[in-house]
Amino acid sequence: MAGIAVLALSACGSSAPKAATSAGSTSSTTLRLSADPGGALKFDTTKLSAKAGSVTLQMDNPAGSGVPHAIAVSGHGVNQAGQTVQPGGTSTETLTLKPGTYTFFCPVPGHEAAGMKGTLVVS
Repeated sequence: MAGIAVLALSACGSSAPKAATSAGSTSSTTLRLSADPGGALKFDTTKLSAKAGSVTLQMDNPAGSGVPHAIAVSGHGVNQAGQTVQPGGTSTETLTLKPGTYTFFCPVPGHEAAGMKGTLVVS
């Protein structure tokens, strides 16, 4: 019987990220988050969760942000970044993740140091 991936998401800010899962022999999860629409160097959440397997992070950079952003993930030997996008774009990164705690962040210079990061827990 196919397993179902279950997500538990917690958000800081006014809107929670959206998640989609698919059932099958391997887990595949898409997590959506957004950069701050007002241009602050932060995401709309600092905590994400997914099941081990294929995980796609889609980070929307709202048109009003006025700042380029991207999404990146590091930890447990993983260090991958999606394309940097201008306001109105979407940065996407798909990874195969094992159980553990990872950091997601904006790899644009200075953004992570300013607080544009969070924790991704993979179970």
